Amino acid sequence: MPGRKKTRRYGEKASEKVERALHEMKRGELKSGGSGTRVRSRKQAIAIGLSEARKAGSKVPVPPATSSR
Repeated sequence: MPGRKKTRRYGEKASEKVERALHEMKRGELKSGGSGTRVRSRKQAIAIGLSEARKAGSKVPVPPATSSR
């Protein structure tokens, strides 16, 4: 649509949390919440960063609902 501005989906704090989580993962310091094992996946590190940003109250869209079979 012409004339419509794109809005930011994620707030600045959210990107900072994700960046911090990725750095921790690269250093081998990031651990998952439940089991406490080290995180090796980049996607998992991003998910942890977004989850922390959500808990802190920054602007992050809610995750899509998973369908149950």
